[in-house]
Amino acid sequence: MRVNSSSKEPEIRPVDTVHPRHVAPLERRMCQESRLSRGGLLTCCESCLFLTAIVIAIMHLATASSLLLAAAACAGAVRTMIPKTSFDSQANFDVDWNYNYPWGTDHNGGARMDKGQVKFSSGMLTLTAKKVTGQKDAQHGGKSIKINYLSGAISAKEHFNVSRGGGYDFTGEFRATTTQGTWPAFWLTAVNSWPPEIDMAEWKGSGKISFNTFNTSSVLSWKDVTYSDPDRFHLIKCEVRDINQRDVSVKFYMDSQPIATHVGGNFFGKPMYLIINLQMEGSSGSPGPNSDTLYQVRNLEVLTYNP
Repeated sequence: MRVNSSSKEPEIRPVDTVHPRHVAPLERRMCQESRLSRGGLLTCCESCLFLTAIVIAIMHLATASSLLLAAAACAGAVRTMIPKTSFDSQANFDVDWNYNYPWGTDHNGGARMDKGQVKFSSGMLTLTAKKVTGQKDAQHGGKSIKINYLSGAISAKEHFNVSRGGGYDFTGEFRATTTQGTWPAFWLTAVNSWPPEIDMAEWKGSGKISFNTFNTSSVLSWKDVTYSDPDRFHLIKCEVRDINQRDVSVKFYMDSQPIATHVGGNFFGKPMYLIINLQMEGSSGSPGPNSDTLYQVRNLEVLTYNP
């Protein structure tokens, strides 16, 4: 708040020089009574000092209460929905995650998800895709898809919907292959009707990483970036925030560097699944590799700013 520097500060007299006629009626009456009875507990000046002390004490209490409320508000502004320890043990995993996609084992590629292809220890998630034969075809979009791999997927038990003035941070370190026929992903998609969809990180066998936001199948924003050194872990972060109680902003980062900012139209208040999966072939090309493919994640954390 701006203060007018030309305003004259009110003169404040020391308490022991305040004349009774300048004192409020109640205080003046107390002063008069104290003069009539010198045997009273408080003299006139003592009464004024006492009242002043009470006022100061009340002001201090009000200030302290305001500070405590502000601190409580700040402390409650950010909450951890999924902690970095969720891959430390089976017990921790079971609190926050389910196996497979939210809808089952199949999706739009040549891998079928299987619980046996999901491992975690010492804070690291490992999904492994292995070549198989003899699997029943998957069905997606009215088409049959040949299943050539068993692989792994997990989905968060919580749903994620941006509330008024709120949002989320999704962060993790990922080691993902960019070999043809491999299709790791870290993404959000609609619980009810599609869209929304936010691909916070997607690798489609091209040597690049993709960051995508789907408003519809034909209205989307994307950014492809060269994914150098896929054998090491890269830090991925996605910030999703309310803009106007209708749309949300989506900011993508890799290795702490901003990559792109998208707008999710009409994403506000719509619940989304969080999925980490290693799909194969499909949009990443075919044939895929004959040897096992690994996709690893560590230090995965989700923070919420929703009120």
